[in-house]
Amino acid sequence: MPTETRSLPDSTDARPSGGLPVGTLIAGCFAVCLAQIALAMPATLNGLFQEDLHPVGSQLTWISDAFLLPVSVLELTFGVLGDLFGRKRLLVGGGALIVAGEALAASATGIHMLWVGQAIAGLGAAALFPTSLAMIAAGTHSARDRARTITIWAAALSSGGFVAPVLGGITGNYGSWRWAFIVVTGLAVISTVLSQLLAHNSSAPEGRSLDLAGQITIGIGMFALLYAVIQGPADGWTARPVMIAYVVAGLFIVLFIVAELRADSPLLRLDLFKNRAFAVASFVAVVGMFSYLGTAYTTSIRLGPIQHQSPLRGSFAFILLNSWTLLLMPLISRLLEKVSPRWVLGAGLALMAGGDFMAATLSVNDRALTSLIVPISLVGIGFALTVSSITSTAVNTVEVHYAGMASASTSLLRDFGFTLGPAVIGAIALSHAANEFTQKLGSSNLSAQVKAAAGQVAAEGGPLASNSVPPSSPPGGAVPIALEALGNGYAIGYVVCGIAALACCLLSVVALRGKGADAPSVVV
Repeated sequence: MPTETRSLPDSTDARPSGGLPVGTLIAGCFAVCLAQIALAMPATLNGLFQEDLHPVGSQLTWISDAFLLPVSVLELTFGVLGDLFGRKRLLVGGGALIVAGEALAASATGIHMLWVGQAIAGLGAAALFPTSLAMIAAGTHSARDRARTITIWAAALSSGGFVAPVLGGITGNYGSWRWAFIVVTGLAVISTVLSQLLAHNSSAPEGRSLDLAGQITIGIGMFALLYAVIQGPADGWTARPVMIAYVVAGLFIVLFIVAELRADSPLLRLDLFKNRAFAVASFVAVVGMFSYLGTAYTTSIRLGPIQHQSPLRGSFAFILLNSWTLLLMPLISRLLEKVSPRWVLGAGLALMAGGDFMAATLSVNDRALTSLIVPISLVGIGFALTVSSITSTAVNTVEVHYAGMASASTSLLRDFGFTLGPAVIGAIALSHAANEFTQKLGSSNLSAQVKAAAGQVAAEGGPLASNSVPPSSPPGGAVPIALEALGNGYAIGYVVCGIAALACCLLSVVALRGKGADAPSVVV
């Protein structure tokens, strides 16, 4: 039977001799790799979803966010559950949920069934992301060891982002998008078995309990916010359901803060944010990761539903985005030991901003993959520097007793940024594209019949649907207009991502100053 490691608030932690058990490291890294594969893979298949399932309006965005929503809403709760009942149980249970969700998605007969499968798999990923990090953090003895193992964990996370496009590209190109979900189901089975056989349990139950008020308020608040952002372009920003959702989001986020201030055992200790390094890392985790996944989502829509390139060609960009973390892992580990976090964060975010601004200048008619090499590689290198330094700064700056909470908080904020990426960028890009398409269609020299047919398609499915009709059909004459409008809309998406990354860069360089921020310590 594997031994149990129980994290205590002082130096009397009972840890296996020799530091972090190898089995725990393997199980944790495989689990987070699996979770990231499940998260990232649908982005490479957006073109096939559009062709096969014919989503309209915001339905394509919900395929990604149906997975991301439970991840964002429930990560804090799973962090508490792991502290209370043991992290190994969550690692095994999370893998089992991904098995069920991916299998359901593979057998989906329509868009709504695919959403349900994605949501169940997202529930499993919500357990795996914070639990895998907390197990690794709790098993290390010093800030230096923790920085090294967190770098390995981050590399495993990015490996998932590397494997996902390859998997999606090959299965989508030579088989079906369903096969991608079937393969992930098999990987989830392997992860569940590895977690059961290899992982050493750990927990930190002292002073921790479930915070139902906090979970309910943050869950309702975040769901309402995402609903409003995603449905705004489809239903109209002033539509009653959208306006109500914004009001509900604001109200319940305020109620969450009130609930956490009054709770004896809060879901999130708000006083953690009094630590400047943790607060800055938390902000950058949201906005910086919004920039990163917004870039990935924009690229997937550009190559798939807009340019109609094959999933295998589309996977090229995602390999560029995610391979750099693996290649640069030794360098990043040394940087985290020797260089101030503000310079690592600042450099990474500056590279992300530069890559986004370059990508925004590419013509939508440029189908050459070589044009993406420089801008997408800059974003990938920047992400490699950023994700490890954010996590290391946030976790290393709190007492080891709060490693689970800090891990869950960082994972929640990072993945909330991921969730906002497709939602916000999709909303901005599609709104701009729809307005431009309508204006240019009306002023074009096309016949009244073509205009009427194209307008009807756009009214039902938006500019993406207008861009996907056969050129020989009655509305097909408007395809070039839809292509240009979508290209301009998603170019704005790149610009928004670049501005977000640049703002985080300046904040990191300016705010992470001083001895405490430059060399965060861990109270063991």
